[in-house]
Amino acid sequence: MILITGGAGFIGSVLAKQLNVLGHTDLVIVDKLEDSIKWKNLRGFKYSDYIHADELFNGDYDDLIAETDLIFHMGACSSTTEKNMDFLMKNNVAYTQALFRFAATKNIPFIYASSAATYGNGEQGYSDDHETLVDLMPMNPYGYSKQLVDEWILREDSKPDHWFGLKFFNVFGPNEYHKEEMRSLVHKSFEQIESAGKVKLFKSHRPDFKDGEQLRDFIYVKDVVRAMIELADPEKALFSGIYNLGTGKARSFLDLTKATFKAMGKEPVIEFIDMPESIRSQYQYYTQADTKKLLTALPEFQFTSLEEGVRDYVQNYLMKSNPHC
Repeated sequence: MILITGGAGFIGSVLAKQLNVLGHTDLVIVDKLEDSIKWKNLRGFKYSDYIHADELFNGDYDDLIAETDLIFHMGACSSTTEKNMDFLMKNNVAYTQALFRFAATKNIPFIYASSAATYGNGEQGYSDDHETLVDLMPMNPYGYSKQLVDEWILREDSKPDHWFGLKFFNVFGPNEYHKEEMRSLVHKSFEQIESAGKVKLFKSHRPDFKDGEQLRDFIYVKDVVRAMIELADPEKALFSGIYNLGTGKARSFLDLTKATFKAMGKEPVIEFIDMPESIRSQYQYYTQADTKKLLTALPEFQFTSLEEGVRDYVQNYLMKSNPHC
């Protein structure tokens, strides 16, 4: 049985659908649906059971989770603007620790979501070397919560034989519609183009970057899911640890926006606006994953190009009446 926390969320639901494609229907989805519209992500794939995240460890499901032989822990508060650190300590840190201890006790593979937000403004670089991980300085509470988990796991003596912490870079793709302000620029651009015929991008407030040329390592969610599934196979990925999961190729917001216009069959119309003062101090102008470690673990892995990923997302999901995976 495969347990997926955050299974109704963005990455978790795409993962569940792909596991179905590969013949796995023995999935247990752990999440908090509440009044969010992300319940729609549960449509279209098969799973054995659903457990509210707050009830996973209350004893009612001990017999069920005892059958688990693989855990994908994607569940967390992923808002980079969340300021309640006590909430993040409980929801992101303690919850992950509890799941990791369970996986270690049962010695079952454990794949969890870290984040490129741990790299802060990038002054320390983007290396996923364990030796330099403790030097990282996240710029927001969310990134710090992920950093705390990474450091804690590396200190732990008891670990499952097979585990991976994945530092996701800028993921985009289907099933993200419920994330509101945390949606990718592709989704936001599509909506702006549909409603106003143009896209608004933040101006650069640094002299070394022109407007729209801020750089990110954008990765298509289908690539993220393929990589996770391959890493979960002990016969394919032999060396456990914390890994970057990005393409290793930084691209500009202009590139991403122009690709969205092209996928929609429209000429680019872009307006630059001032960045809000409230986010300027924690805004990243450049991210690019160091992928040497990942490609050593998965030497045959091929990433989808930015243009092809945007085209697939826009034309096969966003432009259709039911834009879900």
